[in-house]
Amino acid sequence: MSASPLSKPVLVISMGVSGCGKSTLAKHLAKKFGLAFLEADDFHSDENKAHMASGKPLTDAMREPWIASMCDNLREHRERGESCVLAYSGLRRAHRARFRELGYPVMFVHLAGPLEVIRRRMEGRVNHFMPADLLTSQYAALEPALNEPDIITVDVAQSIGKIQRQAEELVGGFIKKHGSVSAPRPTGL
Repeated sequence: MSASPLSKPVLVISMGVSGCGKSTLAKHLAKKFGLAFLEADDFHSDENKAHMASGKPLTDAMREPWIASMCDNLREHRERGESCVLAYSGLRRAHRARFRELGYPVMFVHLAGPLEVIRRRMEGRVNHFMPADLLTSQYAALEPALNEPDIITVDVAQSIGKIQRQAEELVGGFIKKHGSVSAPRPTGL
C-alpha cells in the first residue's frame, strides 16, 4: 500500500551515524504519519556494502552513485505527490544540500549522542553489514550542521519511547506547517 499523499509532499530525514536508531525512528514515523519509508542502505551497491563490511569507510567518490540513486528515487515520489521519510546517515553537508534541492520542504531529525552509547547499540545488532569498528570513522566524517536550521537534534541517550515522542512532536509540527495529512494510511511496515 502506498503512503498517503499530502497537499504538498514533505521529506523527513532521520539521520545520524550508524547504530544511532535512525531506521527504527524512520519506520515509526512512516507508520505514524502515513509516509513512504526509504532506507538509504537499500541504495548502496553490493561493492559499497562489501567495502564497509571489510572495515573500510566509504570515500566521497564511492558515496556519489548512492546519493544520486536516492535523489532519483525521491524525485519519483515527489512527482507522485508522496511524502517520504528517509533513514540516512547525513554525514556530509554537500549531500544534505542535494536533498534540499529536490523540491520538497525538508526536515532532518539528527539522532546524536556519545560514541560509547551508540557503539553499545551497534555491538548488539545482528546481521548488519556495518561493523562497530567503523563508528569512529563515521563520527570523523560527520560534518556539523552549521547554518542548517532545518536540522533538529534529538539526544539518543534517551529511551526509545522518549525519542519517538519528541520526534513525533517535531515532525507533526513540520507536516502541519508544510503539508496536510488527512489520515495516516499503513505503509506496509
